[in-house]
Amino acid sequence: MTTPTPPAGASTDVVDQVPEDLVLAGDFDAPSLEQWAAEVAKVLNKGRPEGKQLTAEQAVDRLRTRTVDGLVVEPIYTRQDAAGELGAPAAAPFTRGTTIRTGAMDAWDVRALHEDPDVAATRQAIRTDLERGATSIWLRVDPDAIAASDVSGALADVLLDLAKVDVSSRTDQVAAAEALLGVFEASEADKAELSLNLGLDPIGEAALTGTTPDLSGLSKWVERLAGYSKSRAFVVDGTIYHNAGAGDVHEVAWLLASAVEYVRALVEQGVNVDDAFDSINFRVTAASDQVATIARLRALRTVWARVGEVFEVSPAKRGARQHAVTSWREITRDDPYVNILRGTIATFSAAVGGAEAITVLPFDTAWGLPNDFSRRLARNTQIVLAEESNIGRVNDPAGGAWYIEALTRDIAEAGWAEFQKIEAAGGMVAALADGLVGQALEELNAGRAKLLATRKLPITGVSEFPNPGETPVTDRTPRPEAPQYAGLKWQRNSAPFEALRDATAGADAKVFLACLGTRRDFGGREGFASNYFHIAGLQTPMVEGGSTEEIVAAWQAAGTPVACLCSSAKVYAAQGLEVAKALKDAGAQQVLLAGNIKELGDVDSSGVIDGTIAMGMDVVAGLNSVLETLGVNK
Repeated sequence: MTTPTPPAGASTDVVDQVPEDLVLAGDFDAPSLEQWAAEVAKVLNKGRPEGKQLTAEQAVDRLRTRTVDGLVVEPIYTRQDAAGELGAPAAAPFTRGTTIRTGAMDAWDVRALHEDPDVAATRQAIRTDLERGATSIWLRVDPDAIAASDVSGALADVLLDLAKVDVSSRTDQVAAAEALLGVFEASEADKAELSLNLGLDPIGEAALTGTTPDLSGLSKWVERLAGYSKSRAFVVDGTIYHNAGAGDVHEVAWLLASAVEYVRALVEQGVNVDDAFDSINFRVTAASDQVATIARLRALRTVWARVGEVFEVSPAKRGARQHAVTSWREITRDDPYVNILRGTIATFSAAVGGAEAITVLPFDTAWGLPNDFSRRLARNTQIVLAEESNIGRVNDPAGGAWYIEALTRDIAEAGWAEFQKIEAAGGMVAALADGLVGQALEELNAGRAKLLATRKLPITGVSEFPNPGETPVTDRTPRPEAPQYAGLKWQRNSAPFEALRDATAGADAKVFLACLGTRRDFGGREGFASNYFHIAGLQTPMVEGGSTEEIVAAWQAAGTPVACLCSSAKVYAAQGLEVAKALKDAGAQQVLLAGNIKELGDVDSSGVIDGTIAMGMDVVAGLNSVLETLGVNK
């Protein structure tokens, strides 16, 4: 390719060609919010009958999103929604970050989780992680994970002055902390150069186990870490509440309430308030709703700084250090490779939100213990984002965005209000004991279950675009049986849909699609219906067009008692009821219609059409009804 030659006499100086005052879109008036709302109404009112037209405000309200914990997300934000003074990173109120990012690629701590009770396998996996990009290690010490007596063996190859090590436990945090301290206390390295976290969160452990936490001896752990200037004793773990059903607001509120109880207990036990604040880290959830995750991390820093102000903590000590973990609740068993996408979005969100450390759960977490491949993907998700996408080179890149600033403020205010409710109830320990937390989770889970079942909260690969012919991930070491916890119950979002798949596993379960007319008539609804039934792993044999007799014959050949009509309103009005009656007369036990029953025309379809499938319906209830008819509902 050659460079074009400019015309004779033309200037080759690009600067000379640029006008002094370049105004983009300067000839157009800036639209008002009211004008935008009017245009929204025009779009949404297309096809709506007279008398049922939406006003501009009603149309805008249709575009609003409401979360399970009461937040309203607007469809558009303006300058009026923005924050006032943004402030600066690493300065009170720390909304924009607790630590300064220097522009280096390793902007956050890549923390690898290890839970395999096979000490030799864990030791090898830890070595591999550290050699190939991880910068710290997180060990879970539990009956279904690593034994406390094996902590030293698992860490045998770790250079403690180069890699940070955290422990956590759902059942015996004291044993886990003692095991890790034993390893570090045996080291000859300078304590001031070592970095560890004892993972103590007695309120979180009690929330899971249904016991009463003992806060009387917290100060001794601060004393045990004297000289370990880069280390912390406590991690307030918000993932416990997220995995039990908490939303953004309640995760912030309950983290805040737990941490405040620890500060009060430490101060009562003689610890300086600055040292009490300095002994606490936060473990937070990174979910696939990227804007909500970014805003939640920023909001937590904001409200924790406010707590520090009330406690009269030195301003420099008021920052909330956060370890973000990708959501276990969002991990799916079916089509598990989509978990890689969810994990990537969550990691991006945590990084932009300013987390100091991030852990990515392997995509095969629901299938068993991860293997070398899935651990590598989890590790490299972070490394690629940090070193190739340069996500962490900028401090608070979301700062100033009207949407994110508004949502940060909303989560902070709502979280603070929930925190005040916990305080009024006597604190987090009392709120757990009195059932206040459990009641809130019950309401949140009920609201989320409805959103999941109606696919207003879709799960890609499970409730949307399912793949019924996928090959299961079976070559994983099963996880040891976990203890039965008497406290909060964890459940993955995809569990109700996985139960549908389990019901049809190994069965020749199918639904016949009676596609009426031509593909132009039935194509859209055939695709919708196929995806709907594939959620439960049902096969969908079909017929494309044909006479009523041909359709009935094809249904009989398919060998299923359930049929679903798929077509347009025009064809339904002409042929729908006739085909449905013929199928019923031939022995079909359940005949469904994809669309609206009114599309059949002014006819009586009772006893003929047993139900419809459409957007917004409860697909879990609908599919369970189909499985009941098929006789495979276990």
